[in-house]
Amino acid sequence: MIFRKIVFLTAWAAAVGLGLAAVRAAEPAGSRDTLVFKDGDRLHGAVVQRTPEEIVFRSDRFGEVRVKAADAVIIPAVAPAAARPETVAAAAPKTPPAPPVAPVAAKDAAAADEERLTLWDRFSPSVLTARVRSFMGPWNGRLSVASEVVSDVTDRDTLAVETNLSRKWPNNEVQLSARYDYAETDEVPTTDVLRTSGSWRREFTKARFAQYRPSFEINRASRLRGVPNDYMLLQQEIGVGLQLSTLPTRKVRVGVAQNLFDLWKTTGDEEHSSRGVQSAFEEIELKLPWRMGLTQRGVWYPVNGDVDGFENRIELNKKLTETLSAALRHEIRRDNPDGNAQDYTRLRVMFGLDF
Repeated sequence: MIFRKIVFLTAWAAAVGLGLAAVRAAEPAGSRDTLVFKDGDRLHGAVVQRTPEEIVFRSDRFGEVRVKAADAVIIPAVAPAAARPETVAAAAPKTPPAPPVAPVAAKDAAAADEERLTLWDRFSPSVLTARVRSFMGPWNGRLSVASEVVSDVTDRDTLAVETNLSRKWPNNEVQLSARYDYAETDEVPTTDVLRTSGSWRREFTKARFAQYRPSFEINRASRLRGVPNDYMLLQQEIGVGLQLSTLPTRKVRVGVAQNLFDLWKTTGDEEHSSRGVQSAFEEIELKLPWRMGLTQRGVWYPVNGDVDGFENRIELNKKLTETLSAALRHEIRRDNPDGNAQDYTRLRVMFGLDF
């Protein structure tokens, strides 16, 4: 429905607006440093802390922000040279001092800053990203949006909103994601899926690891053999594997896992079913030239006396700037072992904001 689509886009815009809330720091005009991002955007203020990995910067307009040291540089303030007392005394005139004049240097500096603070400065991707990074701390992520409206023989609308978060420790990595897909044809919903998932991987040695991957899916527009088949699906995967390659530009992992599927039907005769299935998986992460990256994950579910299940996801992403990116993603799912979840094939272009 168009109303649903407008609600989601409005909520996303509101979140962006909240991220731009700014509190101006009271810093003397002559002591302001400059934080310069790689794409040319600048923030004025003072350096709070600087390490080889992170810069903590208190900006005049946006409060305290945290950025990666590799994403920006600091131009320190140049303090005016103070005249020596004896020189001032020697050069002082013998006439009575002139009446005091109200200081206007600070006001002039504030006016100049106000002129530089254009609309782009407030809503530039770098400033937005700095605010989000300050709020998220050590977590990294991406907010992606894709939408399409087509009118030919039928009227079709699609909307996809996705959020990804990740954090790494020396031997652990956590990933969280949430995605909403909606599509309608002639005002009839054909896709209405909310999916959340997580991943925790623990590396015991350079070659061996274990991981836990839970996911939860709600489908309110599913059809099975032409009959409405709305459902809720909880899948839990516990596996172990080997890392075949651990190079910074190439990572390859393979492993086996035990999966537990819990399915709740929400239309017709409501029921709950549970099933355990083994699987084999492989994962690939590549860093390519021109600031591009390729990720792929495939899972095979061998089922005795039934059709084997299979799912695969491959994504090619390209960083357009330090904060904006585009991605081409292909997903496929066939014969999911739970027996009711809907099969699909998707090819989509996503545009995202990285932080």
